[in-house]
Amino acid sequence: MKVLSTNIAKPTTIIWNEKELTTGIYKNPTNTPILLGKEGVKDDEVSDRKVHGGTFKACYIFSENHYDYWKNKYPNLDWNHGMFGENLTISDLNEKDIYVGDIYEVGEALVQVTQPREPCFKFGVKFGNQNALKEFIEYGFPGTYVRILKEGLVKNGDTFKLVEQAKNSISTWQLFDLLFSKNKSKSLIELAIDNEALPLRKRDKIRRFLK
Repeated sequence: MKVLSTNIAKPTTIIWNEKELTTGIYKNPTNTPILLGKEGVKDDEVSDRKVHGGTFKACYIFSENHYDYWKNKYPNLDWNHGMFGENLTISDLNEKDIYVGDIYEVGEALVQVTQPREPCFKFGVKFGNQNALKEFIEYGFPGTYVRILKEGLVKNGDTFKLVEQAKNSISTWQLFDLLFSKNKSKSLIELAIDNEALPLRKRDKIRRFLK
């Protein structure tokens, strides 16, 4: 997996339900390295810290491999890297092959896979269609958030090197499917709630699936 683009956002105002809101989903490529910090990417806009940023969502990565699928569905959008709100656009990232808790070295940073991105209405606003949320869920390849174990600069061309593979874990793809599927796998639920790479609030939410 290689970094193809580093992306950050400035605050952007959108209208939702006749109210003005600020968002950081409108990210654009930067020609300089970006600093992955413990609570977020330096100089990147995070408007709603209840659902973005923080330890377990410090940086969002997304695979360029999925771009063609979405370009075919939404050819009239202004396409560039960072389109999905990702800080790092990556080549050959496969959510079926990365596991919650996996630790990677990239550039100067050390990062750990935490949880898939769950789309919100701001994603629909950017794509001009709230049905995009359902489409994103059905497609099933959401990218992933990482937490930063060691802060550092990351630049285009840096590669992800697996340092430690999580044991008895769940893939990002499996976790995303578990969150949204009607039929919940008990074995996957148990793997998720025992995984400390997931924030406690997320594990508590998943634990309720057992009821």
